[in-house]
Amino acid sequence: MSSEPRELLGIDPGELRFAFELKKQISCSLHLTNRTDEYIAFKVKTTSPKKYCVRPNNGIVAPRSTFDVLVTMQAQREAPPDMQCRDRFLVQSAVVSQDITPQDITGDMFTKGSGNVVDEARLKVVYAPPSQQASINEGSDQESLGSLSYQETTRELAEPETITSEPLALISKLKEEENSAVQHNNELREELDLLRREISKQNGYFSLVFVLLVAILGILVGYLMNRQTCVNM
Repeated sequence: MSSEPRELLGIDPGELRFAFELKKQISCSLHLTNRTDEYIAFKVKTTSPKKYCVRPNNGIVAPRSTFDVLVTMQAQREAPPDMQCRDRFLVQSAVVSQDITPQDITGDMFTKGSGNVVDEARLKVVYAPPSQQASINEGSDQESLGSLSYQETTRELAEPETITSEPLALISKLKEEENSAVQHNNELREELDLLRREISKQNGYFSLVFVLLVAILGILVGYLMNRQTCVNM
């Protein structure tokens, strides 16, 4: 095959725009359109692989069809100065045979020396306030896109090192509340046992008083009966 550069995939939008919010994961989609009659393999790379998750980060786009890629930015603890982001994405594409699967895709397929027809598209990241669409000053970005180092985005969202401190703090708080509830429950049980013992003692005292009263009443009745008998005599 000829390796002459040509546009293989249409990419919409032309930049990754995130409605930035602190401590919140934010996602946006890339729509890849195969404008050819051939099968196109693609791979997505970024300059900040620890910050983003791309699903899928590679794949095959059938002829004259589209493919959606979801890019998720991890929750950020602080906003960059002036809401300017220097992160970049690179979408590589190459013509492949029909029998190629996503598992067969390698980085060598996208090099100009591979013999494949290859193409690259560079996308910048833009932060916009969630309540409005921020305007972009195209002339303010003087950084050379070609000099950046791109890396594959194979990280998962649930990796331990990317989990923010907020869920961990919540788990710790819930555990403390659970321990406090268990301790309080044990104290209530001890108080209940003490109350039962007090009631049992009181019931024993009332029983003894009742027996004494009955005995005294019996003696009194016997005395009265004896006295009545004496009077009748």
